[in-house]
Amino acid sequence: MSKKKHKEEPLKEEHQEQPEETQEAESCESEEERIEALEAKIKELEDQRLRDLAEFENIKKRLEKEKQQAIAYAHEQFARDMLAVIDSLDNALASIEGAESSEAALEQIKEGIELTLEQFKKVFAKHGIELVDMEEGFNPHFHEAVMQVESDEHESGEIVQVLQKGYKIKDRILRPAMVSIAK
Repeated sequence: MSKKKHKEEPLKEEHQEQPEETQEAESCESEEERIEALEAKIKELEDQRLRDLAEFENIKKRLEKEKQQAIAYAHEQFARDMLAVIDSLDNALASIEGAESSEAALEQIKEGIELTLEQFKKVFAKHGIELVDMEEGFNPHFHEAVMQVESDEHESGEIVQVLQKGYKIKDRILRPAMVSIAK
């Protein structure tokens, strides 16, 4: 056994010496290959980053364009609904011209205005627009007091008269109601 060990040991040493030279040559080659591989990977990642950035910019431009179109046509349905109201006003004017007497014309005008107001209210309700409530009393968030008047019939701060109706859309005020309140 000792002979085998002795014989194997010098072989190992010789065998180890050759790989060191080969390892150095291989390590130089593998280092160069590794550097080339890493540089290729860096280039690939930079290319991917540039493509992703370009895609992001395209998406951003497309969303901006869609947003501008949505803003431009946001009132399209409301305008379409208002066309029926305009048609009613046109019909009312046409019916006045065909009236035989002024009394009949006045009655047709009154009827046409009432129908048109009903159409306005329906269109407004359809789009979430409603009158500001007056029943609950003066509220500075919904009412604008434009004058104060003396009144024996009303308590101080109560609404005496509505000068202009107020409207809100959902929870936002479109226009506060202009009112006079008691002193």
